[in-house]
Amino acid sequence: MYLFWYTSHVEKQNVEKQKLAVRFFRSDSGSEPVRSWLKEPSKEERKAIGDDLRTMQFGWPVGMPLVRKMENGLWEIRTEFFNRIARVLFTVVAGEAVLLHGFIKQSRKTPQPDLKTARKRKALLK
Repeated sequence: MYLFWYTSHVEKQNVEKQKLAVRFFRSDSGSEPVRSWLKEPSKEERKAIGDDLRTMQFGWPVGMPLVRKMENGLWEIRTEFFNRIARVLFTVVAGEAVLLHGFIKQSRKTPQPDLKTARKRKALLK
């Protein structure tokens, strides 16, 4: 009985503290590119990305070093691993963070093709 009350009480508190809902961008064909991309990293890396997404979701607005504004209406979540760095580009629409594009960063600067992909998907939301 106590466990049921505690579990439902904690879940209710977490839902109330959530500042942004998070969803994956879905193409016209029904694919979700970020969800597909998330299958590539190791289990530990996926967990780290998920933890950072959850931090953004419940702590919005979040600044550096976790979230960086790229341009008007486009942000990146920055997840660092032992030997590489993952980025998830997202936008916020009507209280929802829409995950547009994910990639493993290879250079210091965000590659233009990755930014173009995110911009294109963001334009499709309107």
